[in-house]
Amino acid sequence: MQKLKEFKFFDTLSKKMVAGFVILIVIGTVLLSLPMATTPGSHSSFINILFTAASATCITGLTVVNTATHWTTFGQVVILALSEVGALGYMTFAVLLFNIMRRNIGLSTQLMVKESLNLENLSDTKSVMRYVIGLSLLFQLGGLGLLALDFVPRFGWHRGLYVSLYHAVMSFCNAGFDVFGNSLMDFRSDSYVLIVTMILIVAGGLGFLVWRDLLLYHERKRLSLNSKLTLLTTMSLFVIGFILLLITERDLKLLPAGTSWFNRTVNTLFLSVTPRTAGLITMPTGKLQAGSLFILMVLMFVGGTPGSTAGGIKTTTFGVLMFQSIAQIRGKQDVEFSHRRFSQANISRALLLVFLASIVISVATLILTQTEKIPQGFGLEYVVFEVLSAFGTVGLSLGLTPHLTVVGKIVIMLLMFIGRVGIFTSLYALSKRQAKVNLIRYPAENILIG
Repeated sequence: MQKLKEFKFFDTLSKKMVAGFVILIVIGTVLLSLPMATTPGSHSSFINILFTAASATCITGLTVVNTATHWTTFGQVVILALSEVGALGYMTFAVLLFNIMRRNIGLSTQLMVKESLNLENLSDTKSVMRYVIGLSLLFQLGGLGLLALDFVPRFGWHRGLYVSLYHAVMSFCNAGFDVFGNSLMDFRSDSYVLIVTMILIVAGGLGFLVWRDLLLYHERKRLSLNSKLTLLTTMSLFVIGFILLLITERDLKLLPAGTSWFNRTVNTLFLSVTPRTAGLITMPTGKLQAGSLFILMVLMFVGGTPGSTAGGIKTTTFGVLMFQSIAQIRGKQDVEFSHRRFSQANISRALLLVFLASIVISVATLILTQTEKIPQGFGLEYVVFEVLSAFGTVGLSLGLTPHLTVVGKIVIMLLMFIGRVGIFTSLYALSKRQAKVNLIRYPAENILIG
């Protein structure tokens, strides 16, 4: 009976979370449908408006129209607001409103926050929320100030502060929208802008629980197992991705001749960071080597950290399975890391997540190969890259998104939604089955594997 009650609880909670994101997308669609949201002469079909609202709410950044030229300042601000709320979670703003009104947070609200931020204990809700709001303001305002040092002299005070704010928010939220028209390609020789942007991307993708652990380390003198695994996996992927991209891109020879060694290194670092669900680019993705595209697809699939502004299967999932594989190869029964043992429930959940993600990606890829046209010079990677970008809420593209059919746009929207809300949350919300307690257990028997 207890398991049945728990299942019903999570089922209801998941439906509320899914409904919240759906409502945000609907509100965004209505606002972007207003005449003041589009520039004169620009026409927006309903499906394109819905796609943009979904991409912003799911902090993806895939666009069917050019954000800089198609949307007015009002439309761009709507996209900015949707990305902010979508990244931090609408429950964060609900709690902020409660605090401003000096009202106590109810149990149901705390449970929603706990689920949205992947917290283990309900008691952590209030303290973590303070870190979420505080760190978000700190990094985004800090990013605004640092970027303004470069953008204000370039564009003047009004335009400079606007683009500084826009890109500080989008970088921290790992959203990928831009108001320059070609992402950051005009700034690939500006190492300062790229370094600031990378810091914001990593800060947003690292996760608020990890930041809390790091900030409290001087008091606790220890990090949680989650934070240790996150930092190790994040750094490993970052370094390995950087080294492999240096090799596959031959030190970024596609950059203009005369580009300094330092700037080539910064651009390669940026190329290693941005697939972690940021979506900002400094060079045309379609001109990258095949090996580089494969590396980007792997990084997009992994994504960022649970409880962060990033998507993907998450670094902790990848880390758990990595140590599980090492333990199996060594013939060890327990999966150990940092003098701790991962529970079997953790390992099973990680395996299930990767399996379900693979199924979702495979089905979406199959559908898009039937509905979309692959241009000459590209192969299956043209579709797979876009699918992984949508599922990982990344926003990188080989050029498919602007030419999607209606069916293709629906598929990509569903991928973005599942990637942001989470596979388990989506399944819980759609499931009508109830958990059953097994009263009979059959004898175990082995089968041939491998």
